[in-house]
Amino acid sequence: MTVSKNEELFDVVDEQNQLIGVRPRSEVHRLNLRHRAAHIFLFRSDGSMLIHLRTATKEEFPSVWTSSASGHVSSGEGYAESAERELQEELGISARLTFVAKFDACPETSNEFTELFVAHSDDSLEVDPNEIADIAWLHPDQIASKLEVEPNTFSPAFRVLFCRYRELGMPGS
Repeated sequence: MTVSKNEELFDVVDEQNQLIGVRPRSEVHRLNLRHRAAHIFLFRSDGSMLIHLRTATKEEFPSVWTSSASGHVSSGEGYAESAERELQEELGISARLTFVAKFDACPETSNEFTELFVAHSDDSLEVDPNEIADIAWLHPDQIASKLEVEPNTFSPAFRVLFCRYRELGMPGS
């Protein structure tokens, strides 16, 4: 296996989310192998939730709205550790994370076993322009209304995660 020194390595998992190997990102995506991801819904004290518009250069689902922050779980990394890293890399903040739910790998999650976390912060953000084209702070009811009217303007994973979040009756949902 030849791997560029800049390419991330992902744990490849079976249908029960058990480790079966380690492969480079490009191979995992090209072969549609099961792997892991973490998503964070970030809230302000006024109850608004951050969603971000993915850049047009993203490999999957460019120019659609998605979770506040999200990303792949690197090989050997845990979901919470990945969520903390993504919050820092994409938004430039640290915040206490609360686990919400687990999601099985499926087409909507791009074959990723996913864990969803919630964080709260009123800190100013340092948005990564390579990942994020725009941001919006909306109340969950506003997001739900937008999802009803224009579901395809949101990533499939976000639609699944946000609907479950609301079904669980989480704060602000």
